[in-house]
Amino acid sequence: MKGSDALHTLPGIGPALAKKYAILGLDTLHDLADYYPRRYEDYSQVTAIDKLLPGAVSIAASIISSKGRYVRRGMHITEAVAQDATGSVRLVWFNQPYRAAALKSGHQYFISGNYELKQQRFILQNPSVELASDLPTNTARILPIYRETKGLTSRQIRLAMRNAEPYIRSVPESLPKTIVTEQKLASKQQALAYLHFPESAEDLETARRRLGFEEVFCLSLASLLNKQENRTETALQIAFDEALAKTFVGHLPFMLTDAQRKVAWQIYKDLQKVEPMNRLVEGDVGSGKTVVAAMAAVMALAQGWQVALMAPTELLARQHAETIYKLLDPIGYASTVGLLVGSLNQAKKTKARSAIASGDIRFMIGTQALIQETVDMQKLALIIIDEQHRFGVDQRKTLMAKAGHMPHVLSLTATPIPRTLALTLYGELDVSVLDQKPGGRMPIITEIHSPNSRKQLYEKIEAELVEGRQMFVVCPLITDSTMLEANSAEKVYEQLRKKDFKHRRVGLLHGKLKPEEKQAVMEQFVKHDFDILVSTTVIEVGVDVPNASIMLVESSERFGLAQLHQLRGRVGRGKDQGYCYLMLTDSKPVSRRLRALESSNDGFKLAELDLQLRGPGAIYGTSQHGALDLRIAKLSDVKLISSARQAAQELIDSGVNLVQYTELMITVTRLRAITNLN
Repeated sequence: MKGSDALHTLPGIGPALAKKYAILGLDTLHDLADYYPRRYEDYSQVTAIDKLLPGAVSIAASIISSKGRYVRRGMHITEAVAQDATGSVRLVWFNQPYRAAALKSGHQYFISGNYELKQQRFILQNPSVELASDLPTNTARILPIYRETKGLTSRQIRLAMRNAEPYIRSVPESLPKTIVTEQKLASKQQALAYLHFPESAEDLETARRRLGFEEVFCLSLASLLNKQENRTETALQIAFDEALAKTFVGHLPFMLTDAQRKVAWQIYKDLQKVEPMNRLVEGDVGSGKTVVAAMAAVMALAQGWQVALMAPTELLARQHAETIYKLLDPIGYASTVGLLVGSLNQAKKTKARSAIASGDIRFMIGTQALIQETVDMQKLALIIIDEQHRFGVDQRKTLMAKAGHMPHVLSLTATPIPRTLALTLYGELDVSVLDQKPGGRMPIITEIHSPNSRKQLYEKIEAELVEGRQMFVVCPLITDSTMLEANSAEKVYEQLRKKDFKHRRVGLLHGKLKPEEKQAVMEQFVKHDFDILVSTTVIEVGVDVPNASIMLVESSERFGLAQLHQLRGRVGRGKDQGYCYLMLTDSKPVSRRLRALESSNDGFKLAELDLQLRGPGAIYGTSQHGALDLRIAKLSDVKLISSARQAAQELIDSGVNLVQYTELMITVTRLRAITNLN
């Protein structure tokens, strides 16, 4: 067996079933071996029938009777009785008519399933059954549960894994042997065997440590190699002008925080170097990142260089242009600011390009389309990226090809990043933290509400709306779902505009709208054409509506902690007190996650808690970075992350040629191309 062998070479996988596997991205034996279980069910303890307790159980017993019959509406029921030396138990299957003929009296079976009370009798409902003489795949063991698709179950995937076991137990090693030995790791083949065929909790822990280490090691290696490459490039040096900095700060309508001063100085020192800056500024909502970015930009502008600021959406680009213009106007640099976005007509685009080429516009603000436009960027010295999580190697090379040099890069994010995450994925970045908020900004008042209190809550909200304020209402779904119990944006929109707030102007915004439609709706809300905007999380990042003082999150238990904190940051951005109301879907006990949000406005503390609560899994939540999600490693495992990162650094320092490690080279090359450079 070879990793490149197609799955249809395995017994039991024909062309039709192979297509099902392809839906999951599984085409070869290598793909299958690399398909990690999402959880496990433990049926490894075989129990005597007279000792059974409700829950997941396994027994070793013989079948003494079995029969099948059709009941109402064509439903088929198979009933059997299993017996061991201590007693007997009833087995029931629904719509599995083949069961009765498959069960042979007198044969010994392993039987695993859920032991539960039904109609005043304990039964095993829809259990898995395998001959005790065979190697069990779906009974009497720890069962891996995989992500499934229609027509392809974990049971079938486990059978395929068993048939592919010879390959799994012979996969090539992907880490240098010295690292495997020094870190006391299991081999790759042993780890995969333990992962797919665990016999104990210890097996699983061994597999998770090895495979988790490899995940973090590869990510760290990719980011460190990117950082190393970046240092070999040349940037335009931007000298520090102390008088200009003092003039800029002196014209601000507020006092800078100590954190802003510290971060600005870190950036100024970077800009003076010939080595390209690659710095990430992370700061909670309202910590003043835009001002720090403007402080950096003005140094480049004063020396005749160009600056580009890229935002995720046109609306945010326009908001940035307005803010930057106001910040630069008192010191005479407002005329250098220009906007270049996709929705401009051709004549305006041509005019903007001409002004950039002539030097009349030196501070270009737009979306990522900015670097794709045919713009003269020979003097581009600094790029500022706001919440752009796909600005990677390819975009850097595009800019370098245009400008003839590598620009300094300053990235901004309002998502507080736990230290372990920063070490793992942002290893190529120098990270600055804005951990203070400007004085005078009031903390947002956060409250949890059950559906029973909706009427009283709406009365409180109406009192705010009467004062001329506005409200965001955020829902987890666009339309109602039969799979998920949660309030949808369309349902809530209809309820509010036709009943609860029928005297108010209510708008609707969601991801299925065309970009220009979303832009129009948001601009209407900014202009106060709507009192209430019902939305999905498309309003999560960066939207600035100072008059919006209320955030109501429907089915709030469906959102992640970091996401809720980001949403909460959309309000309280003006002079008025901000309120965030977390509405529950039902009256079940409130989660630790929501209680934490209710009691704290500290995004960094909440980010650490979110990390603890999530365990292994998505690094980027619902963003487009599925390729970088951790499948095994826990971001809360500081020791593992530290040792994996150190091992990656030591491998680079050794000067070893990675080409000799084929599997590692393939993985790291892929990760280098997509690693978040923010």
